[in-house]
Amino acid sequence: MRVVLAEDLFLLRDGLVRLLEAHDFEIAAAVETGPELSRALAELEPDVAVVDVRLPPTLTDEGLQCALKARRDRPGLPVLVLSQHVEQLYARELLADGNGGVGYLLKDRVFDAEQFVDAVRRVAAGGTAMDPQVIQQLLSRRAAEDRPLELLTPRELEVLELMAQGRTNAAIAGRLVVTERAIAKHTANIFAKLSLEVSDDDNRRVLAVLAYLDRGR
Repeated sequence: MRVVLAEDLFLLRDGLVRLLEAHDFEIAAAVETGPELSRALAELEPDVAVVDVRLPPTLTDEGLQCALKARRDRPGLPVLVLSQHVEQLYARELLADGNGGVGYLLKDRVFDAEQFVDAVRRVAAGGTAMDPQVIQQLLSRRAAEDRPLELLTPRELEVLELMAQGRTNAAIAGRLVVTERAIAKHTANIFAKLSLEVSDDDNRRVLAVLAYLDRGR
């Protein structure tokens, strides 16, 4: 089974290469940057990619974006993503196409050789391997999304309550003794958390108030 591995830390990359080779995987390429990963995935067509989320040059989500692009170019390309922390957005992006052959593990799991190798094999076979902490946070997020007002902070709820009373941003700012700019920021956060997008047909302020008034039903 041919693997493309992307990890910018030399010692971890070298350790993963040795571990995978010891379990009969063939390392088609072991790279440390996003551009190198993109080339390797396009040219080598591996059976599975094991990718760190954060890679140079941006050290943000370079590895994930390269993997997602490769899956768009080659639907179903198995990808196992490694991350230092649970990033719900990354996990959701990875799962979005619903094609399977994906995994998201925290790097701590790498130190359990049996668990890590099993995850690589499962993903390569078209299955899914998700870290238990990732699953827990995704389920918590889904539960909150089913009750969107629970996503709001206490201050955002306070702003929404005053909004429901018909107060303008200026009036709310005066009531809470903050700047109008701060209220505008809270309002934007409220719209985002309630999934109220800009529209010519709908007034987001009214829709947010309706969601607030409907909370007890």
